Amino acid sequence: MILHAYFARRFARSFAMVFGIFFLLSSMIDLAEQVRRMSSYDVNLGQVLGLVLLNAPRGLYEILPLIMILATVALFISLSRSSELVVARAAGRSALKTLLAPLGVALVIGIVAVAMFNPIVASTSKRYNDVSEGYRSGGRDTLSVSAEGLWLRQGGDEGQTVIRAARSNPQATELYDVTMISYAPLGPNGEEGGPLRRIEAGHAQLVQGAWELDNVKIWPLANGINPEAEAETHVHYSLPSTLTEERIRDSFGDPSAIPVWELPSYIAQLEQAGFSARRHAVWFNMELARPLFLLALAVAVLVALN
Repeated sequence: MILHAYFARRFARSFAMVFGIFFLLSSMIDLAEQVRRMSSYDVNLGQVLGLVLLNAPRGLYEILPLIMILATVALFISLSRSSELVVARAAGRSALKTLLAPLGVALVIGIVAVAMFNPIVASTSKRYNDVSEGYRSGGRDTLSVSAEGLWLRQGGDEGQTVIRAARSNPQATELYDVTMISYAPLGPNGEEGGPLRRIEAGHAQLVQGAWELDNVKIWPLANGINPEAEAETHVHYSLPSTLTEERIRDSFGDPSAIPVWELPSYIAQLEQAGFSARRHAVWFNMELARPLFLLALAVAVLVALN
């Protein structure tokens, strides 16, 4: 038992060392990239460092299999140089049995990565995207799906527009039972703009650069007026939009941006809204298999080097 604990600690230290080295390397590379990307925007070094720290967990999570392989190789080389494996064999223990403890640590690392590191990566990735887009454009186009329907947000120099639809087609380019709230752009000191108008439509279709609305009623929401008295109705109405079908599709984002614990309910909401959730379902099953995958990598390396 003492020998197992010793080898387990050695492997944990090897993994932590390799993980730290990759964190430093990836952070330095990403720092140079973020400085290049933000050079044309009013972003200081502290804000760039914040972006680097927010983006680092996602990069490390993606290369976790590589880190596991290198940590296993580093452990085996270290044990071979110190002849500790030779001593263990001379004491009557098989090399593979001796290395059961490191394999157990690899499995635990995989479980912790999925259960704890995955939600951290999802949270920091979402925050990184929001902050990065905020620095570059002051707003971003987003899409979310909930039990109450489909939610979109389009942003631009003219302000933000929040869009809610009861249902949509699979591409989210045709919306039904639509409500849109337009907001004024941010003020010079970053203060939020107030609502400008409310639009309700029975149907909305995304075309090049605009939403084409049918059966429309528009309420102005400026201070000092009666919205219902000033309301307008239109059979057809065109609302400018920066959204495209590609942007809407990309707004679903990488499934890795959703915590693994929330994926089942998110998949159910996507299917209820009429969207394909195959990509998210595949990612969910991959995450469930990640601990066994990392364990298999460690086993393969140990068997190959033994």
